[in-house]
Amino acid sequence: MEFDLTVTAGIFAAIIAVGIGGLVAAPIPMDTSTILMMVLPSTVVFGVICLALGVKHGEFRAGASGRL
Repeated sequence: MEFDLTVTAGIFAAIIAVGIGGLVAAPIPMDTSTILMMVLPSTVVFGVICLALGVKHGEFRAGASGRL
């Protein structure tokens, strides 16, 4: 599978949607507004940081394989 910007953004959005949807549907004593205003933004920021680190690591691994 070729990971371009569209595929990556779609998979990222799907993972976030499944996680937030599970929290909204779960029988926990937390309001939906709290989930959408606090958990969703922090999840997106954490995901973006992890994605950026993963891309940089992939670039490093791709460049390092030619030097070995």
